[in-house]
Amino acid sequence: MKNALITGITGQDGSYLAELLLEKGYNVYGIMRRKSVVDYGNVEHIKDKIHFIYADMTDVISLINAMRISQADEVYNLAAQSFVATSWEQPIATADIDAIGVTNMLEAIRTVKPSAHFYQASTSEMFGLVQEMPQTEKTPFYPRSPYGVAKLYGHWITKNYRESYGLYACSGILFNHESERRGENFVTRKITLAAGRIACGIQDKLYLGNLDSKRDWGYAKDYVECMWMIMQHETPEDFVIATGEQHSVREFCYLAFKYAGIELEFVGEGMNEKGIDKATGKVVIEVSPDFYRPTDVVNLWGDPSKAKRELGWNPTKTTFAELVKIMVDHDMKKVAVERAEEHIKTNLAEYLEKGVIK
Repeated sequence: MKNALITGITGQDGSYLAELLLEKGYNVYGIMRRKSVVDYGNVEHIKDKIHFIYADMTDVISLINAMRISQADEVYNLAAQSFVATSWEQPIATADIDAIGVTNMLEAIRTVKPSAHFYQASTSEMFGLVQEMPQTEKTPFYPRSPYGVAKLYGHWITKNYRESYGLYACSGILFNHESERRGENFVTRKITLAAGRIACGIQDKLYLGNLDSKRDWGYAKDYVECMWMIMQHETPEDFVIATGEQHSVREFCYLAFKYAGIELEFVGEGMNEKGIDKATGKVVIEVSPDFYRPTDVVNLWGDPSKAKRELGWNPTKTTFAELVKIMVDHDMKKVAVERAEEHIKTNLAEYLEKGVIK
C-alpha cells in the first residue's frame, strides 16, 4: 500500500485527489496549517480517512517532519496562494508560499526520502502574455502577475531538482479547472452563484471584469486523475493539463444563466457592455473597472496532446456545458437553502417582536 502526502488537501483539487487516492487504496496524509479553529474545508466528509499533519509551506523543518511521519511514496504539492488578484496586494506572501514553499518541500523530500515522487501544480498563468496558440509544454513563459511569476519559480525549481539531484519531480501545467467546490471568490463560482441568486430574486446584478477574456476551462475532478497518471509515468516529465477548448467569460455567463432559467442578451462593448435578461429587459450583468487587473491575461488555450498520447488521459470526459451545469445545479440548491434560512430568521424575528408566525 502506497503512502501519499497532499499539501493543500482541504482545497478543491486536494479534496478530489484525496478521494481518488483513497479509492485506489492509498494511505492519505494531508498537511494542514494550525489554526485556532480547525477547518477541514472540502474534506470534511472524509476527514476520518485522512491522516492530518500540522505543517507550513514556509517552514522547511515542519515539512521535513511531515515527510518523516508520512514516509510518503508520492507527494502532491497543491498548496498555494492561488488568487491572481490577491498576488498584487500580497506579492511577498505569494512568493513565500508559491515559490520558496516549493523549494522547502523539495528539500524535505531530498532530506528524508529522495526516492519519493513529487508533483508540482504549475499553472497556465505562467504563459501570461501568450507567445503562441495553443500553449504546449514547449511554449515560452511570460507571466503577467506576481502569482504567475511565483508559480514559474516553483515550476523551474522542480525541473532543476529533477535534473540536479535525480529526483522524480514533475509538474502538471494546469489550465483553469473548476467545480462546485471552487472557492466563491473565483470568477466561475461568482457567476454560477449570482445566476442562482438573481434567478431567485435575492440578488439584482453581477459585476465582472473583462468579458472578452478567454480561458480553457475543465472539470477539476477530471484533472486530478491526470495528476495521478503523471506520477505513474515511467520517467518524470511535465505535462499540460487542459481540455484543448477555449471559451470566453461571456460564454460562461450565458450558459450559467441559461441553466438558471434566464436567457441573456449582451449589448455594448468593452466597459459599456451589459448582460440583459431578455424576458424582463433588466440589466443583470455589468462590467466594472474594479475587476480589471493591472496586466490582464486574456487568451489562455492549452494543448493536451502529450497527456492524451503518453498517459491515455481523456481531457473532455466532462464537457464545458456539463461543467457549467454541474456548478449551476449545485449553486441553485445552495441558494434555495440560503432563502429558506433567511425566511426562518425573518420569521423568528417577527415572532419575537410581534408574536406573529408566517
